[in-house]
Amino acid sequence: MSESTAYTQLLSQVRAGEVYLDNEAAAYYCYKACDKRILDLENMLTLARNVQNVSGFGDFHMGRDLEQKFLKQATGEPNSIDAVIHKDIEVVQELREVFAISFQRITGQDVDSANALDYTTEQLG
Repeated sequence: MSESTAYTQLLSQVRAGEVYLDNEAAAYYCYKACDKRILDLENMLTLARNVQNVSGFGDFHMGRDLEQKFLKQATGEPNSIDAVIHKDIEVVQELREVFAISFQRITGQDVDSANALDYTTEQLG
């Protein structure tokens, strides 16, 4: 992770074994929700790349200034669309790791393996 997020300290405590979520189902379903949220954010990032193609303001000085202004809002600045989405992805990845560690502590099983087993069970039953 590039910088601290709101959950960096929590993740450190979870890694150290100081705290964890003590409900197997909650840890599992929160992990799955994080996976879904990351996928949604990655799709948003793909859409956000489209706004990086800024043009149509004319071939004059003020038009080029407007293009640069809108391009900075799309990418390359700390609060640009792509930077904000990347920060959100980092936060959700940290939360997902919290839930994965908690699930493993409770069940002794990797949550990704449980995902595969859950999917197989859903397909068979």
